[in-house]
Amino acid sequence: MDGFAVEILLVEDSDTDLELALRALTQAKVANRIEVVRDGAAALDFLFSQGAFAGRVADNPRLVMLDLKLPMVDGLEVLRAIKENPATRTIPVVVLTSSHEQRDIVESYNLGVNSYIVKPVDFDRFMAAVAELGMYWMLLNRSPVSGG
Repeated sequence: MDGFAVEILLVEDSDTDLELALRALTQAKVANRIEVVRDGAAALDFLFSQGAFAGRVADNPRLVMLDLKLPMVDGLEVLRAIKENPATRTIPVVVLTSSHEQRDIVESYNLGVNSYIVKPVDFDRFMAAVAELGMYWMLLNRSPVSGG
């Protein structure tokens, strides 16, 4: 059943950033299965197999790429829920956001984020950053979730 497991949960509401991130991850060939959700509520539903994802029986994703400025439930609340729950707390979470605000950075680390990346404004740099993140977290990093 491992072939059907979601490797990356990408939580992004910006059409442009989503398109670029998916293109970068696909070109880098770092994940076979990427699930996309467009708001924080959908992210929580996916992770905790509730709401629209109530029938989901798959394992946890190996990585969550999380924007902070999301509709419905903001990214910090999603991060808090992930890291407070024993079933999801070991999932690596990378915040990928446009927020340079110190309070967002500090709060993210206080909640247990694994990495905080400010999205580059330049398209090529953004795609390179996402590809490098995918390479590191999917191919190099070993965590309890990845089984390595």
